[in-house]
Amino acid sequence: MSSTVAAQPITVHAARKKITEVATTREAWPAAEVLALFELPFNDLLWRAQQAHREHFNPNEVELATLLSIKTGGCPEDCGYCPQSSHYDTGLTAQKMMAVDEVIEAARAAKDSGATRFCMGAAWRSPKDRDLDAVEDMVKAVKALGLETCATLGMLKAAQAKRLADAGLDYYNHNLDSAPEFYQDIISTRDYQDRLDTLGHVREAGLKVCCGGIVGMGETRAHRAGLIAQLANLNPYPESVPINHLVAVEGTPLADQEKLDPLEFVRTIAVARITMPKARVRLSAGRRELGDGVQALCYLAGANSIFYGDKLLVTGNPEVEQDRALLGRLGMQGKQGS
Repeated sequence: MSSTVAAQPITVHAARKKITEVATTREAWPAAEVLALFELPFNDLLWRAQQAHREHFNPNEVELATLLSIKTGGCPEDCGYCPQSSHYDTGLTAQKMMAVDEVIEAARAAKDSGATRFCMGAAWRSPKDRDLDAVEDMVKAVKALGLETCATLGMLKAAQAKRLADAGLDYYNHNLDSAPEFYQDIISTRDYQDRLDTLGHVREAGLKVCCGGIVGMGETRAHRAGLIAQLANLNPYPESVPINHLVAVEGTPLADQEKLDPLEFVRTIAVARITMPKARVRLSAGRRELGDGVQALCYLAGANSIFYGDKLLVTGNPEVEQDRALLGRLGMQGKQGS
């Protein structure tokens, strides 16, 4: 008589352990799968993006955010795209940090224009602890106006992230810029891991993450897929994902970079929407160069946040009235404050 060994029942604990192991060993979005999205027929890609977008957001509403440079120029980093780097002669003069009263005035004007989020950027590699004294005052004052607050100040230590969280900051922006394998082509003064470490400190402090990248810097489609994969596989992925189109500034190493096909930029927006369906996907730098038609396609692809105002740090941005006119023609409206 043959004997058989009875199968051991799988306990609930063992099943949960197995699920956890799989979740921690497999990326949610392998780069190859993200690249496959990029290579879909354009109409099919936008259809998928629209489905993901409508599941989580009002498709006819866009968040209006304003970005103010509170400390301009003189940055010691050598990012090849950046006019604020001290390594390049772009005609930009380094300035001291703005006074708190000036920032409050700018924030009040942004709110009056319809913005619901106010972002403060400083051209630092990383802030000194004494720099944060004024930034904390700015955050508290801007929040008192009823605006969401965001800051981008460079690399942070864990204690600095906690200080900003304790001051009431809502979001911290720290972009990955590119895929890891392309990163060394655009910057040598900071490692990719440095960026990931800052994002870790931001999460540990309880802040929401604003993190995206720049396209049109000479990268390949596979590099763009790699960037989106990096963002989508952060755990959790960022609540806000700015997608920047390179603004080629005279004096920077990328001044003569060949322009990216605008439909490839739209594809990037769509893939970001599909892989990070609950995030705010933001049209950031370079909107002026895109024109109304491409911006409209970006909204169709799932973009639902823009930087709103006449300046994006130190480069031009579509005028407020232009933005209002385009949104009106599209039947869209700005997101209302909470």
